[in-house]
Amino acid sequence: MVIVPLSKPLNDSPAAPGARECEPLSWAGFAAGGSLVAAGMLLLCGERRAGMVAAASGTALALLDQQETLHTWWNALPGYIDQVQGVLSQVQDAVNEVTVKREALRRALAR
Repeated sequence: MVIVPLSKPLNDSPAAPGARECEPLSWAGFAAGGSLVAAGMLLLCGERRAGMVAAASGTALALLDQQETLHTWWNALPGYIDQVQGVLSQVQDAVNEVTVKREALRRALAR
């Protein structure tokens, strides 16, 4: 879901102290938001194929509009993958320990 901030000037007079320039409108953001809303409505109405196409196009537009954020996430992704691999190796070690203890308990009970 894309949230599009609407900027509003603080004062109409350009000579006012502290007045700042308005940010340009992000038409890609508006288009992304509109297509995602349309996709939601299509999915609610039962039009799966059209809803998925609209959702994919809205997501693509949102990604084009937020390239800096996407670049930051892409650079952070290897670190997250390393963390997940570490957790998976810890889980594998725990499963191996449980297997060894299960076998030892089964041998002790079989006597």
